[in-house]
Amino acid sequence: MAHVLVVLIDWIFTLYTLAIIARALLPWFRVDYYHPVMRFLIRITEPMLAPLRRHIRPMGGLDFTPMVAVLILWFVQQLLGLLVRTLLYAGG
Repeated sequence: MAHVLVVLIDWIFTLYTLAIIARALLPWFRVDYYHPVMRFLIRITEPMLAPLRRHIRPMGGLDFTPMVAVLILWFVQQLLGLLVRTLLYAGG
């Protein structure tokens, strides 16, 4: 059961990370912001990116917010995975 929980956490974080990366890359391919896929990506990623944008300003016309968000997600994923493994496997 513990292994399933760790894998589920990894999948959730990986999918969200991929959504952020896709949102950052699709405008380079001139995908319209009103395209259903783009609107979906904006809707699910904006809750994380908007607060970061208040603190991280674009530099040279590039928005580094998605990169920072991916790093934060990776860090939290590692910590959460370690915590879950420690708590669940310590009892077993």
